Amino acid sequence: MTFSLVARCAETGMFGVAVSSSSPAVAARCAYARAGVGAVSSQNVTDPTLGPLALDLMEGGMSAAQAVAQVQAQGRFIEYRQVLVVDAAGRTAIHSGPNSLGIFTEAHGTDVVAAGNMLQNEGVPQAIVTAFEQAEGHLGDRLIAAMRAGLTAGGEMGPVHSAGMKLVDKVAWPVADLRCDWTEDCPVENIATAWEVYKPQLDAYVQRALDPREAPSYGVPGDE
Repeated sequence: MTFSLVARCAETGMFGVAVSSSSPAVAARCAYARAGVGAVSSQNVTDPTLGPLALDLMEGGMSAAQAVAQVQAQGRFIEYRQVLVVDAAGRTAIHSGPNSLGIFTEAHGTDVVAAGNMLQNEGVPQAIVTAFEQAEGHLGDRLIAAMRAGLTAGGEMGPVHSAGMKLVDKVAWPVADLRCDWTEDCPVENIATAWEVYKPQLDAYVQRALDPREAPSYGVPGDE
């Protein structure tokens, strides 16, 4: 009931996850990323413990493939899970359990891996990867382009209702964590609109956290 990608920006070292689903609040359960470590999407009958586990394993020195192998060894009911991983070197790995729902498949690229379940067709993940690799600009822009391509290629078997995008950079918290938890419209486009608003302010929000004395003003009432 989900399609997603995890990716690394080779120029900046930033990591990102983007995900969409017919289920509500998909990003709350599926999207995980840690600055300097990697990004994970844990989906299909989701076990939310697997994302942090994979990140802990990579932070401890494992590659993406080693982390996925350990997740397979430690995870409960792993035959129902899909776990996508990209590590600090841009290496990718994925586990898709045989009990994943409907059409489930995956595609790997440079610094990116995509996968889904209950897909309209087997070509959706490759369309996501191709769009990510062809897109330019900020990692967030490339993730949005990839998710749009996934929808254009067929997306999920039914209509999607939620989506999310998470970005991590050099600080301990996500520098962007945008979510649409439910809509009858297109949740990917809702995230794209939110990103258009948030992107120009991203650096300022980080600066405000690090040292508000140097933060720019946005002219809100009472802010002089």
